[in-house]
This record gives sequence, structure tokens and C-alpha cells, in this order.
Amino acid sequence: MGCARPAALHETAPRLQNFLTHRTRQVLKFYESNTMGCFECCIKCLGGVPYASLVATILCFSGVALFCGCGHVALTGTLTMLENHFSQITTDHATLTIVIQTMQYVIYGIASFFFVYGIILLAEGFYTTSAVKKELQSQFKTTVCGRCITATFVFLTYILGLAFLGIFGFSAIPVFLFYNMWTTCAAMKSPMANITDPDSICVDVRQYGIIPWNATPGKACGSTLGDICSTSEFYLSFHLYIVACAGAGATLIALIHYLMILSANWAYLRSSCNQNEYQDIKTKDDDVEEGGSKEGLNSSYS
Repeated sequence: MGCARPAALHETAPRLQNFLTHRTRQVLKFYESNTMGCFECCIKCLGGVPYASLVATILCFSGVALFCGCGHVALTGTLTMLENHFSQITTDHATLTIVIQTMQYVIYGIASFFFVYGIILLAEGFYTTSAVKKELQSQFKTTVCGRCITATFVFLTYILGLAFLGIFGFSAIPVFLFYNMWTTCAAMKSPMANITDPDSICVDVRQYGIIPWNATPGKACGSTLGDICSTSEFYLSFHLYIVACAGAGATLIALIHYLMILSANWAYLRSSCNQNEYQDIKTKDDDVEEGGSKEGLNSSYS
């Protein structure tokens, strides 16, 4: 019985020391948090800013603004140019007018949706960054609902990325059409072209399916084509389509950036959850062993 007492004390002493050390660290953290100066508070606040989400949000807002703003104005200029030079009868391009107006309404919806969605993802970045930091300090534990929300955003951002990949490809089509028209005008005006009959050079927009084949005149040749390329509608629409395509590409990059951020956040939260579950199981095992040690100690005293 005399030998059991020192052995029990020897097993209990390290656990008691670890407990006191943990409590001492908590008291020091509490004291430091309450005696923190203005500079330390600013540094702590800046440390909680999700810079990756902030950069992705700025890029997303910039890309959506360029795509929606430039695309809307370019569509209006394109319709004006077609009405004045390629389809002078209203009934010939009535369907195109409806399509362009529908696309402009879709642009309004895209701008509104991504404004709200970008703010939500930025707020989610703040939440996840704060949750991970606090969880590492054992001040907070993530919930299943929080991890499910992050996983939902991952899936939704993936779908939006695929959708904007199609939008990016679609926005390159008018750039290609206007570029072909611009190169045709440049070749016709070039002194190196050696063209004997300028009227034989034509651009027929009916072949692209923009207007029906019975549209009048449907094509522009020679000097008429050169005059069209010199109009403000053509010049402005051409460059605005280029900027809109670049904006769609920037938005696509921002969505890919968001997808990487959300995936990393979900992985951090999942790994922190597993770590907390392991710590809880380990704590319960330690409590069971400590209870057994206390029983052994009491029995040795008796």
C-alpha cells in the first residue's frame, strides 16, 4: 500500500501541471486582450480581414460593371447601326430588337445578382476567417450548418463559373464579327490593296443570322461600307464589345478565385471540426484515466 501512493502521485502530477499551464495561458490571453492598445487592436482587426475574398470581390465587381455597362451600350449602338444601314424596314429586324431588349434586361439581372452575391461571399469570408482564428484559440466551434452553407456556396459558385464561361465565349462573337468588318474596311482603304473595283468588297450581315435573308439591303459594299466603318456607332460598339468581353473574362477569373477560397475555407472548417472531435475524445479519455488515478490514490490512502 505504501508503494501505490507515490506511483499515483507520479501519474497525476503531469496532468495537473498541464491543466495549470492551460489555465495560466487563458488568464494571460484575457489580460492581454483587455490591456491591448489602439495599435494592437488595429493589427488584430486587420488580421481578421479575408484579403483573398476582398480581392476576388473587387475583381468581380469590376468585371461585372465592365461587362454589363459596356455590353448594354454596345447592344444599343449595334441596333442603331443595323437599323440605319442594313435593315431599313422595321419588320425585318423586329425579332432582333426583341432579342437585344431581352439581353439588356438580362444584363440588369446579372448586375443586381452579382452585386448581392459578391457581398454575401465577402461576408462569408469574414465569418470563416473569424471562425477559424477563434477555433484555433479554442474560443469558438463551427457548426454543421456553417459548413453546409460554405459547401452550398462552393456548388453555386461552380455553377456560376460554368455559366460565365459560356457568357465569356458568347461575348467574343460580336468582337469577331466587328473585327471582320473592321479588317475589311481597313483592307479596302489600304493603298497596298490594289483594288480596282471597291464596290465588289461587301459585308453581308445576313450570313451570320442576325437579320433574315429578305432584309433590305442586308449588306454594304464599297464606299457605303467605308462610311459605316467611319460612324461613331461602329467605332464605339466595336471597342465596347472588346471591353465587355474583357469584363466577362475578369468576372470568370473572380469566380474561379472565389471557388478556390471557398474550397479552402470548407477544408479548414472540416479539418478544425475533426480536430475538435479528436480533442473531445482525448479529453474524455484523460478524464476517465484521471478518475481511475484518483480512485487508486484514495484506495492507497485507505
